[in-house]
Amino acid sequence: MSMRRVRTVAALRTAVAAFRARGESVAFVPTMGAIHDGHLSLVTRARKSADRVVASIFVNPLQFGPREDHSRYPRPIARDRAAFARAGVDLLWEPHVADVYPTGDRTRVVVEGLSGVLEGASRPGHFVGVTTVVTRLLHAVQPDVLWLGQKDAQQAIILERMCADLLMPVRVRRGATVREADGLAMSSRNAYLAADERAQAVALSQGLAVARAKLRYGERGAAKLIAAVRGVWRHFPLVREDSIHVVDPVTLAPLRRVGAHALIVVAARVGPARLIDNLEWRGR
Repeated sequence: MSMRRVRTVAALRTAVAAFRARGESVAFVPTMGAIHDGHLSLVTRARKSADRVVASIFVNPLQFGPREDHSRYPRPIARDRAAFARAGVDLLWEPHVADVYPTGDRTRVVVEGLSGVLEGASRPGHFVGVTTVVTRLLHAVQPDVLWLGQKDAQQAIILERMCADLLMPVRVRRGATVREADGLAMSSRNAYLAADERAQAVALSQGLAVARAKLRYGERGAAKLIAAVRGVWRHFPLVREDSIHVVDPVTLAPLRRVGAHALIVVAARVGPARLIDNLEWRGR
C-alpha cells in the first residue's frame, strides 16, 4: 500500500474509517515536519505497535511565542513526504491552520502544574499550544497508540498526563532519543547551526554524560550534578546556558537529592538555535 496524503479532517476520518472497517489498529506520529531519523524511529516503533501508521505534519502556530521561529521553522515538505513514504507511513495528514483552528476558535487545553515550569517558564504559553493541538489531532485521528519522543521529555510527560486526565482511549508510548554519531540529539532546529556552532552543540550531551557518570559513581546531590554539567559547558564558549534542572520525572518538582528515579533537563542557546536535551536516571 502506497502512502496516501490528505488535507481535511473529513478526508482523514474517511481514510481512518476504512482502516477500522478492516479491523486494523492505528498508531499515530504527530510532527511539525523537518523530518529526521528521530521521527523515523517513531514510525518504525509505530509500525510494530499497530496495523496502520498515520503521521501528521503541522507547524503549530499556537506553540510559538511572538519572538520565536515560527516563520522560519524549516518546511522541506517534498523531502518529508518522501522520507515518510520510505519509512512505511500509510496515511499522512497535512492540515491547514483553519482545519485545526476553525473560525471562532476559543478552546485551550491546560495541564496545570506541569505546563508552567522548566520549558514552560522559559517559553510562556508553549505547552498550552502543544496540549491544545495534540488534543485536536487525537480527536481527529482517534488512534490506538500515540508515539512521542523522549528528547522532548517534558512534553511527553505533559501529554501522558493530559491523555490520562481526559480519559482519552489511547496508549501513549515513548521512543528513545536518537542521536548523531557525536551524541547530539537529533532536532529539526539543528539545521539552524553553522559549522562551528554545530561542533559546540555537543556540549549538551557531553554535559549529561558527565552527570550520568557521577550518578553511576554514587553522586546524588542535585546541585553537584548541575555544577558538573555547567563545568563541561564552560569549555564550549558558543554555548549559552538557558537552564539546567534535576526534577522528579512525574511531577517535575525540583529535587535536592536524586533517589531511584530522576530527570535532568537542559536547555542552551547555540547561535540562533535553542536546543534541549535530557537524561532520565533509574537507579539500580
